[in-house]
Amino acid sequence: MRITYSGPLPTEQIRELPTPELAMALLRSFGAGHTINANSMLRGAEQAFESNGEQDVNALLSRLSDAWAWLVARGLIGPHAKQTDASWKRVTTLGREMAEDPNGQAKLWAADRLAGTLGPALEEKVRPIFNLGDYETACFAAMKAVEVEVRTAAGLDSSVLGVDLMRQALRPGGPLADQGAHGGEVVALMELFAGAIGAFKNPSSHRTVHFDDPVEAAEVVQLADLLLRLLRRAQQRNTSKGSQGE
Repeated sequence: MRITYSGPLPTEQIRELPTPELAMALLRSFGAGHTINANSMLRGAEQAFESNGEQDVNALLSRLSDAWAWLVARGLIGPHAKQTDASWKRVTTLGREMAEDPNGQAKLWAADRLAGTLGPALEEKVRPIFNLGDYETACFAAMKAVEVEVRTAAGLDSSVLGVDLMRQALRPGGPLADQGAHGGEVVALMELFAGAIGAFKNPSSHRTVHFDDPVEAAEVVQLADLLLRLLRRAQQRNTSKGSQGE
């Protein structure tokens, strides 16, 4: 009877999965173990592959090594607190959370998208909500921040809301329009703001965004951050023109 040895993951998964998916599968294979070791994992896998007659042992080991490196780079495995030898690792707290979360990989991609510093309003009010996993509220708060900043910058009344506010503030000849830009560019920017507010800052956004997808939610927050950046540029431009006119 031929004995089949088991590696850390099925060989077909190792061959076919993209590195991020393979890494997450490897992370989950560690289970509740308190210590993990790359050399031990790879040597055990090598023995299993050779015993089972796999023809691409080196390629399989390289893929596992890539997956390990991916986990280290994202802080999902790290130094063991009591094993001072650098070869011994542990699954980090974040790694444990991601391994146990069916949506863990998507949350990592979302975190990648928001890795930089957001504008002050979003960093203070939106990121904490997003980090709690309340993506719907985070998206609403991000677009609300855009609405508030546009109203303030344009000096418009609080009764002007949403899409109408964007159009009044950024229309050709409006308080935030670039008077030196081509008319088509002014209209395009106005429609960008109006479209974003109309699509994402109202209850019908459920038809536009899958709020259970952290990546989509992160991209809505990114869009709000871009709009606020463009708004600051418009404010600086108007301030500069005002100073020149004095």
